[in-house]
Amino acid sequence: MRTENREPLATDREIVITRVFDAPRELVWQAWTDPKQVVRWYGPHGFTLTIEIMDVRPGGVWKHVMHGPDGTHYPTESVFREVVEPERIVYGHSGRRENGPGSNFISTWTFDHVEAGKTRVTIRMEFPTAGERERVEKEFGAVEGGKQTLERLSNHLADAQPVEREVVLIRVFDAPSELVFRMWTEPEHMKHWWGPHGFTNPVCEMDLTPGGAYRIVMRAPDGNEYPCQGVYKEITRPRRLVFTNNAVGPDGSPVLEGLTTVLFVEEGGKTTLTLRTRARAVVDFARSYLSGMEIGWTQSLEKLGEEVRRAHTAPQRPS
Repeated sequence: MRTENREPLATDREIVITRVFDAPRELVWQAWTDPKQVVRWYGPHGFTLTIEIMDVRPGGVWKHVMHGPDGTHYPTESVFREVVEPERIVYGHSGRRENGPGSNFISTWTFDHVEAGKTRVTIRMEFPTAGERERVEKEFGAVEGGKQTLERLSNHLADAQPVEREVVLIRVFDAPSELVFRMWTEPEHMKHWWGPHGFTNPVCEMDLTPGGAYRIVMRAPDGNEYPCQGVYKEITRPRRLVFTNNAVGPDGSPVLEGLTTVLFVEEGGKTTLTLRTRARAVVDFARSYLSGMEIGWTQSLEKLGEEVRRAHTAPQRPS
């Protein structure tokens, strides 16, 4: 992954560094705000970090010491000004070299969703004067240090992402199980709710028989498409569905391999749906998809709830 200054300096008092990560925004945010993860990646190559306190909220204090490979210590105390999950962190930085000069600036980190499984992180350091920026660049190697810090974050994210994952979700729908089952097994309904918020499904095809196949092409808001397909293993209407759930690349090669079981239990006119899905990354970049599994399925079930309500309240067609 290449690090680069992709944005021009807004003023001669700023340093701006940007990098795109193969990880979903929520995972990158967690890596930044969890002290147990921060100590594994923060700082240039060869540096280690000791955190005394890290209170990630407006007005919260972040006190730490970076330890250079030559034994030099860099005590730092920052105060968070803005914390907007998972989009933006702003803090006032006050640090120094042990028994040496210090540096003061406003640091802004932004986390932008690029596409499914990718996040752009931008560091913007604003100094009191252009001269101070130049001094910090020269004496502390701020630009190269920032690039190396983002490289270490990239390596940490790659190691942190799972190869396999299982997610279990339970939702209650105010509708009979027969209706909820139909939402899972009729293309004209599935195309409206399958996938996270903002996704559409221009292709939604299924052969609802044991051994029959289905194919769905999800289209993200940015226009990128994510095909998924599978085979029905069990169909017990209206109580149980079991099917493989595989993501594939544009050429049809496997990206994720999974198995999903959906149970429908009706009581008092309401249906409790239990979703159990597990998946394994076939290629390295698909590990980031696993990190987004829970939020993706959560949003799909939210959309399913809307589709169930529409169908449940729609006028009944004459038989």
